[in-house]
Amino acid sequence: MSTTTTAPARDAAPGAPSPAASTAADSRIGLRGNLRHIGALARRNALQIKANPESIFEVVLMPIVFILLFVYVFGGAIAGKGNQDAYVNYLVPGMMAMMGLNIAMAVGTGVNEDFQKGVMDRFRSMPIARSSVLIAKIVVEIGRMLAATAILLGMGFLLGLDIKTSVLDLFAAVGLSMVFGASLMWIFILLGLTMKTAQAVQGVAMLVLMPLQFGSSIFSPPSSMPGWLQSFTDYNPLSNLADAARNLINGGPVAHSVWMTLGWAVVITAVTAPLAVAKFRRKT
Repeated sequence: MSTTTTAPARDAAPGAPSPAASTAADSRIGLRGNLRHIGALARRNALQIKANPESIFEVVLMPIVFILLFVYVFGGAIAGKGNQDAYVNYLVPGMMAMMGLNIAMAVGTGVNEDFQKGVMDRFRSMPIARSSVLIAKIVVEIGRMLAATAILLGMGFLLGLDIKTSVLDLFAAVGLSMVFGASLMWIFILLGLTMKTAQAVQGVAMLVLMPLQFGSSIFSPPSSMPGWLQSFTDYNPLSNLADAARNLINGGPVAHSVWMTLGWAVVITAVTAPLAVAKFRRKT
């Protein structure tokens, strides 16, 4: 009589359900269950920040350091000597887009580190929706992004930022930045699930981050750039967000840049969110 042995699947972590079982479990969890799981996991992530207050330093210091550097080091060269006040009104709305990109990068490294520590394997063995783990990360990081944006605006007001439209338009600019920043987080979550180490995530993220930031209208008008770079800037989604926030705060046409920013956010989320959740189910 012969016996047949079945080797354990190599792509499943010990104790973790199979991808098929995960999908079936997700389909049985209703909206209320998903929201409850997201809330519990978001609270867990927030408590992590409370237990490790050093992790909030970048949120506090990054907007302060960057706005001081760019206003007083580059402001005179870009806006003309003595015109730093005018440059503040150009720079601050653009830097709202930059805050989202930098904080989104931290989400990817955080997800990768959680996998290295085995925390994610524990989550995947629990009867919770797989997407709730990743959405909870995004919810907490949006809170960090709001804090960074509030500090950025506070520094902007100290340096002479002038809201030429209305408070509602300012809130609309902040909300638009949050929506687009949340979509970027899915890219970096996918990157964090794909790369082997947090250092690799940071390295690849910087290769993406630097051209997008400096090849945009965040820091200087595209008209001062060579033609080939202006073409890249025109299609850069960060330019659309920076222009939308700038026109909402300073006045100007907003329809095109706002709809382009929202369109980019929808496309990025629609493409990368399902890929990230699928990768989360399969990752060992």
